[in-house]
Formats: sequence, structure tokens, C-alpha cells
Amino acid sequence: MPLNPVDGALPEPQLTELTSVYASNVAFHRLSGDFPDPEHIDAAQVASSLAPDFAHPASEVLLIRDEPDRSVGVACLLHEHPDPLDTYPWIGLLLIHADFHGQGYGRVAVAHIEARLRTDGRDGARLAVLQNNPKALGFWTTLGYQEIDRRADRQAGRPCHVLHKQFQ
Repeated sequence: MPLNPVDGALPEPQLTELTSVYASNVAFHRLSGDFPDPEHIDAAQVASSLAPDFAHPASEVLLIRDEPDRSVGVACLLHEHPDPLDTYPWIGLLLIHADFHGQGYGRVAVAHIEARLRTDGRDGARLAVLQNNPKALGFWTTLGYQEIDRRADRQAGRPCHVLHKQFQ
């Protein structure tokens, strides 16, 4: 479900759901350094974290639900990379609520994202995984993504594995 801010802000119920997803992933946020205190992430921090995605015209934030009233994750897509030589869409974030890790929600979400990209005529996707996150690297490589480069991410300069999957 695409999230659409109203007057620059997410409706309170959606922001509350997203905050729960973010706050449940303390281990990831310790690795990423995106929040000053990963044990205490609040709605204002989540809104601030997502603001650049909402502001970018080629970006999309998706709320992942398994029931109409239950959010299990969030994904951020970048349909056009800032580098004009990189013509692939990027999965900027896939974050599943920690209570649902290992239950297949990430795999299902990725399958839906890939199907949607194929429908849009895209023949592959890319993403970056922090080098200090072997669990995420294992997840993505199991889904067929292959390392094509190692470089710092564009936002924070953190070392990353750049992965690519060519769609069949």
C-alpha cells in the first residue's frame, strides 16, 4: 500500500504503525546508526527519516500489511537512481517488524515489489546492504541478488555491498 502524506505529513495512524515497525528493529538501527538512540525511536524521528523519500518525485514508500489492520513492514523504492548512468530501480529499505522476522513476510514483500517492477517494464533491481549486516546480505542473496560492487552509500558514507537482480 503506497503511503501518501497529507499536507506533508503522514496521517497519525499510519505514522504510529510505522513507528512500531522502526522501533522493533533495534539491532538493525544499531548497525545503521540512523537513529541516535535505537532503543527509543519516536514518531517524529520516523517522520523525519522518511521525509526525503516523500519529497523525492521518483521515490515511493510502501506500507506492508498482512491484514487490513496490521502493518508488518515498510519498503522504500527509488524508481530512478540519482546517477543517470544507473537505469535500475533501487529498493532503498525493506524493514519488517521484528515480531514477524523469519515468517516469510520479507520474501512475500520482495516478490510483490519485483512483480510490480516487472509490470512497469523494469528488467532488474538494485539495492545496497551495509557491510556490517551479514544477516541482510544472506537474505538478499537467497532471493537471487548478486553483489556487483562495494562502495559507500550516498547518504551517510557507510560501506555497503551493492546487489543486483536481473529479472527472468
